[in-house]
Amino acid sequence: MKIAVIGTGGVGGYFGAKLAQAGNDVTFIARGQHLEAIRSNGLLVKSVNGDMHIPNAQVSDTITDITNADLVLTAVKAWQIKDIRNDIKQIIHEKSIVLPLQNGVMAADELAEVIPEKQVMGGLCRIFSLIEAPGVINHVGFKPEIVFGERNGVQTPEMEVLSQLFDNAGIACKASRDIEADVWKKFIFICTSALLAVTKTSYGELRELKETRQMMIALLNEIYAVSQKKGVKIKPDFIDKTIAVIDAVAYESTSSLTRDVWEGKPSEIDYQNGTVVKLAEKYGVDVPVNRFVYDCILPMELKARGKFNRQTS
Repeated sequence: MKIAVIGTGGVGGYFGAKLAQAGNDVTFIARGQHLEAIRSNGLLVKSVNGDMHIPNAQVSDTITDITNADLVLTAVKAWQIKDIRNDIKQIIHEKSIVLPLQNGVMAADELAEVIPEKQVMGGLCRIFSLIEAPGVINHVGFKPEIVFGERNGVQTPEMEVLSQLFDNAGIACKASRDIEADVWKKFIFICTSALLAVTKTSYGELRELKETRQMMIALLNEIYAVSQKKGVKIKPDFIDKTIAVIDAVAYESTSSLTRDVWEGKPSEIDYQNGTVVKLAEKYGVDVPVNRFVYDCILPMELKARGKFNRQTS
């Protein structure tokens, strides 16, 4: 299969390497030193499950260099989807599948505003990984998995094609009958990332201290309340299960949003807690912890994007 991996970070680098290793025709989109390192030395993935090296990885910095992709995996930051969707439209054919693996709950909708809706699946992935150095991805934990499904809940032949593709590449996968619920379940979990950023804690530290643990639980319950107002089908015991997952995460673990905020980089805050705040206003739900977290990070986000209004006397 001809596959375009748009964004060769921790997510795209890992899953793209698995697909390339299985013999698929994979082209990676990367930038800067990362691009040059992959061109020179190939793509190296260090993993707790075994390292991979794609010595002659096909890589470019221009999406439209790719033609007739059968599958497009979007693995850029959530806020970059609007910037790339028109280019993606140019590289697909009428039977192509576009599968977003972004955090948040907006990616598929934003893609489908430009790309034919029937070609955009809902999707998510689970993995802890990051760019360790140019040309090097480090998968540090969590069993990697891709979950996907048609947004209308219908089982289609395209879902079977993806299941076979991922199975052949040794990628754990799930063909979902309710991808909206699965995306929201991940969304609820990842929105703790901003709380880590504000409190300057790891997951272990956050859950250990009584005060921050209470904030974490309140934040999760607020998002669950929003999901129920929206009509997402998630069972009431999901929050307890999410807390159990957080309690089992490696003590020093953080998240990409957390690290982006700490490092003064643009983050996905508008697509995580910012989305919670907007939807809460729409559905009339009170979300004080999510609003506090979002409001605390907003000035840092504006500075990172060069949009902070400075007044001079």
